[in-house]
Amino acid sequence: MSESKSQFVETGEATAILPLPNGQKPVTVIGTPAIRATFDAGCLKQTVNSAMAPGVSHLVLNPDAHIGYGAPVGCVMASPTHIYPGPVGVDIKCSMSLLAVDLDEDAIRDARTRRAIINAICERTPTGTGKGQRSVPMSRSVSDLLGFQVVTEGATESVCNALGIPPAWADRCEDSQHSGHDGTTDALRARLELHRQNGRFDERFPSKIRQLGSYGGGNHFGECEVVRVGEGDRARQAAEVFGLRDGGVAFLSHCGSRGLGHDLAAGQFKSLEQHFTQWGIPLPGGDKQLVHAPLGSDEANSYLDDMAIGANFATVNHLLINALVLEAFQTVFPGVDGRLVYFISHNIAREEIVDNTPQWVHRKGATRAFPGGHHALKSTPFESTGHPILLPGNPQAGSAVMVANAGAEASCFSVNHGAGRVMGRKAAKRALDQDAIDASFEDRDILTNCRNYPVDEAPAAYKDFDEVLRSVELAGLASEVARLDARFVIKDGDKADD
Repeated sequence: MSESKSQFVETGEATAILPLPNGQKPVTVIGTPAIRATFDAGCLKQTVNSAMAPGVSHLVLNPDAHIGYGAPVGCVMASPTHIYPGPVGVDIKCSMSLLAVDLDEDAIRDARTRRAIINAICERTPTGTGKGQRSVPMSRSVSDLLGFQVVTEGATESVCNALGIPPAWADRCEDSQHSGHDGTTDALRARLELHRQNGRFDERFPSKIRQLGSYGGGNHFGECEVVRVGEGDRARQAAEVFGLRDGGVAFLSHCGSRGLGHDLAAGQFKSLEQHFTQWGIPLPGGDKQLVHAPLGSDEANSYLDDMAIGANFATVNHLLINALVLEAFQTVFPGVDGRLVYFISHNIAREEIVDNTPQWVHRKGATRAFPGGHHALKSTPFESTGHPILLPGNPQAGSAVMVANAGAEASCFSVNHGAGRVMGRKAAKRALDQDAIDASFEDRDILTNCRNYPVDEAPAAYKDFDEVLRSVELAGLASEVARLDARFVIKDGDKADD
């Protein structure tokens, strides 16, 4: 695929196109030359296969892109006619959320204080791929009945009140509720009933729903931050609207739909693969992970319903985690308050307007980026500024809060979802030294709940975050509002959900 790399045609300091055969619309590529050099053969092959798949009108490759499930992680795919499970992935609505806590950085300077907060969080929010509420002593109890309400309704006032989540936080969500393919909750209830009739759903659902309020493993995390607001009027104004204060404490979370989303996605891939085999339909690039369905078909409707069920779980999971994290801070700092800054997904398909046409925009490891004045933000707190974009880097390089520019239209109003891997998990375990990783965290006074920080999640396994952000800014997609400096990390060493 080195030949494909040489086929990039530069269009700017951090933009290029990748031409495709047969006069097909080329791939939009975001990234400096240094970033484009990180796109390996597997990533580029998936890019071409995805861009040339039936019904695809746009394919954007973001600077964090790397090989994924059918489509690269870090890509945006738009289609007016088809839905694709691969460019959403197996962790439906994997997302980021940011909680602002009414504390100054001096309050968490002492390591013993941070360790007390870590312990209080870990008593409430389990980590690990198989872990649920029973793994920790102070989690929220979720009955099967409440679980059904969660996955069919999302973050309604009733659901939030039942779980001790401030209902106002739903207003700070990209999407607080997802409905079925026909726009109704009834479609999701009917879909759940079908699952109950056709398999082991009744057996598996109780354990999956009891993962609400948990992180999972791998690249999922919780991270205590100190906010560093950027220079300039725009950064300061956006930070004020977002509720961010320079030198203030915040908490960043990354997780998704856990085992429930994985089960739903895996079932969809299996079902669609059987249809493709039965009908003799050619797979894009011969890749079974690029199965798809025409919009309006029974198969597409089933996928959209399952995606909505997983997305509702992910939304409430994040909100519950944030409520539990705030509760943990309150055990150490009685009476302290906090509020959700924003919750935003990076593994989802949404119907949006692209080129003045309704299309399904699939974001796989990509983040929505609507600037101020965008019609979808009307009557929201972010109507004039644009919404917060939450981009995790790594604990040592920091993470970022950005805001979209008008130029984001060139990337289907999307940006990357973080730094992106530059080293696979197995390669990282072979190449990186555990003692050196742990010492680097100690040198920077970044605490963690892990006995040993996961080698495959070490900062060196990820791309240069500053160069990734530089690519986004040079391409005119978004501008940095604040950098988040990690003070401690909640992680697990198990395999990632996504």
